[in-house]
Amino acid sequence: MTVPDVSRGLWRVRLLAVLAGALLPGCESRTSPHRFPLTTAPAKSAALDAARPMPAPPALPTPPLSDVTPEAPRPVETAKVDVPVPPPVPLPVGALKPTGERARQLHALGERLKAPGTAVEDPCLEARDSGCARSALTPFYAALDGLVDGALKGPVVIGAFGNSLIAGDRIVDVVRAELVAGFGGAGRGVLLVDRMAPYGGRSRTAAVSQGWEPRTLGELHAPPHPFGITGVYHVATEARARGRFKLEGEPRGTLWWKDVAGAGRLVVSVDGVMLARTEPQGDGTSRATAFDVPPGAKWLEVAAEGRGAIVQGMVLQKDGPGIVLDMLGVPSADATLYARLEEDALKAQLQQRDPKLLLFFLGGNESKRLEWKRTDVATVRRDLTALLRRTRAAAPGSACLVVGPMDAVQDSHAKGKPLAQRPFLEAAISAEREVAISEGCGFFNLFTAMGGAGSLVRFNQAGFMHDDLVHPRGQGLDLLGQLVADALINAWAEQGTGPTPVLTSSREEEQVKASGDQGSGSSSALTSSREEEPTKTSGDGAGRAVEDVR
Repeated sequence: MTVPDVSRGLWRVRLLAVLAGALLPGCESRTSPHRFPLTTAPAKSAALDAARPMPAPPALPTPPLSDVTPEAPRPVETAKVDVPVPPPVPLPVGALKPTGERARQLHALGERLKAPGTAVEDPCLEARDSGCARSALTPFYAALDGLVDGALKGPVVIGAFGNSLIAGDRIVDVVRAELVAGFGGAGRGVLLVDRMAPYGGRSRTAAVSQGWEPRTLGELHAPPHPFGITGVYHVATEARARGRFKLEGEPRGTLWWKDVAGAGRLVVSVDGVMLARTEPQGDGTSRATAFDVPPGAKWLEVAAEGRGAIVQGMVLQKDGPGIVLDMLGVPSADATLYARLEEDALKAQLQQRDPKLLLFFLGGNESKRLEWKRTDVATVRRDLTALLRRTRAAAPGSACLVVGPMDAVQDSHAKGKPLAQRPFLEAAISAEREVAISEGCGFFNLFTAMGGAGSLVRFNQAGFMHDDLVHPRGQGLDLLGQLVADALINAWAEQGTGPTPVLTSSREEEQVKASGDQGSGSSSALTSSREEEPTKTSGDGAGRAVEDVR
C-alpha cells in the first residue's frame, strides 16, 4: 500500500511468486522459517496465487470532528450516522498461504463460519507522482522490512490497547505468534505482577504472586490513583507481597511503579540476589527502575517491603531483533475510560517502549453504552480522537491501527427468541472509522472480517460464545486473532502492488493545538462517579463476570 521506490514494489511481487512456488506439494521452501509468516487464507485457485494490484477502497468521507475538550452531555443520537459502513474490502488476491497447522485449522474454521476476512484500510498521508510516499502504516511496514533485510538490530514493539476482547491475551496472542513465527521474537515485553482478577491465565503476568490487589481503569468509579499505559496497577496488601517471573534469557528489565505517600520500598531480586531497590519520595510520580539480569538467571522476584507499594508493570525483553507485542487491554475499557491514563506516565512509558505500531481494539463497550443511552456518537468520536492524539503525541514514530468491534446482539434479548443485532453497533463502527482515517490511522473492520451481521449467531451456534453472548471463547477468540494477523501481514506483503487512497483532509494543525490540553481536560471529566450499569450486563463495570478476563 505504500512503497519508497519502484524496486521495493518489484521485490514484493518476486517475494509472493517465490512463496507461491515454495508452497507447492512436495517442494521444499527455500525461505527462512523466520522471515515471512505465511498465515492468510488460501487462494481458491492457482491463478489467484500471483500478486495483482488491489483495487482502491471507496472514497473516505472525513466530516469534521467535535473539539476534543470535554463538553456538556448531548442528547443521545437515535438516528443512523450520515456516513455508512463501507462495503467489505476483500483480502488481496496475492494473499500468502498458511503453513502452520493452527493457521490451517483456523482458516478452515473461518470458511465454516463464513468469516471471509477483509483488508486493512491504510490511507495515504503523503502522495507523490508514482503513488504513495507515506501511508498510515508506513512506520510498521518499514520496521518489518528492517527485520527481513537485517538492517534492524533491535525489537519491533507493538502496543495493543483495548477492552475485555483482548484482556485475556488470547486474540493478541495469536497475532503475536503469527508475527513472531515470521519475523522472530524478542521477548515478552510488558507484564503485570499479578492477574487483573482472581481467575484467568498467567501468560502475561508473574508465574506466582501473592499479596496484591488489582485496580483497573475499567472500574465503575475511578480508583484513587491514575494509571500508566497498562491501565492496571497492583497495590501491596501485605508486607512481603511478591510476584515471581520465570526468566527466558532477558538481559535486563524495568520495573514501573507508583511513588505514593506511606508506601514501602520494592525490591527486585534474581535467584535470591538483590538487583535493585526503590527509594520512594511519596510525591505521586510514576517511576521506572531499570536493572541488569545476570546471565543464566532463572527466576526474578518483585517484593514489597511494606503495605501500600504500587506496581504498574514489569518490562522483560531481549536486545536482538524480533517482534514484541505488549498486551495493554483492560476489561470494561472504552476510549472515554482511557482518559484515566496519567499524562506523564503515558509519555514516559510509551517513549521507553518506542512502539512501531499502536493497536486499538475498541468499540464493543461504546456500542453497548450507546444502547443504554449512557453516551452518544459525538462523545464516542471525541474521546477516541483524544486517545489517538495523546498516544501518538507520546509515540510520534509509531503507526496506528484502530480495530473496530466484533458483531454484537441487542442486550435485551429473551432466551429462546431470535437474536437481534445491537442497534448502535454500525454507528459505533462508522464513528471509529471516521476518526481513525481523519487522524491518519489505519482501520480494520473486524465486524466485516468475521462475516458481518449474523456472524455472532453463527459463532454461538458453533459453541464459540460465552453465555453472555458478548465474549467469544476458545477457537472463536483464536479465529478473530487470525483475521487480524492475516490482514496485517498481507498489508505488509502487498504494499506497493496497488494504489492507496490519499487522505484529503489534514488534521496536523488540530493535533498540534490539542497536544497541549489532552491530559488535563480528558482526565478531569472522569473523576466523578459514573452511572451504575444495569445489573444484567455481566462483563461490564465493577461486578465483572468470569468471561471478562480469559
